[in-house]
Amino acid sequence: MILAATGGFTLPVVAQSENSANTVKINPVEVIETESAGNITINIPGNILELIISDQDSPKKAAGPVIKPGINKLTGYRIQVFSDGRGQHSLESRAKARGSVIASRFPKYRGQVYTYSAAPNWYTRIGNFAKVEEATAALTELKRAFPQFASEMRVVKSPIVIIK
Repeated sequence: MILAATGGFTLPVVAQSENSANTVKINPVEVIETESAGNITINIPGNILELIISDQDSPKKAAGPVIKPGINKLTGYRIQVFSDGRGQHSLESRAKARGSVIASRFPKYRGQVYTYSAAPNWYTRIGNFAKVEEATAALTELKRAFPQFASEMRVVKSPIVIIK
């Protein structure tokens, strides 16, 4: 017979062999329940206990979306730089021109210019920002660079794609 210590209890452990006809099987859970009378004490080191308690007591931090390697489609923010529904014959070209001007001045937004129509309006939006703070900082930068469009520019919630 071999003895094994678990959680303050010493349990007999019997090796089972194919040739042994009189093998006694012991259920360690039943032994612990019987010997402890249902009271089990768990000793947790102080530093781990502090981590557990502090995580439960602190409010959840707004960490933002989790961005994994690959293509991430999520709700985020873009900067709307054009929105108009007047003068239908030239709206598409004006919307695309606005995006082109911004992309030529800020190459970091190339590939992130989105021009589309939702009748009767045309829209041009720039960027893929996971956090509103990022979009707001970019908006400030674009308004300084293009004061003639500044009154039309704003941060909007939008489906975005982030490739990591």
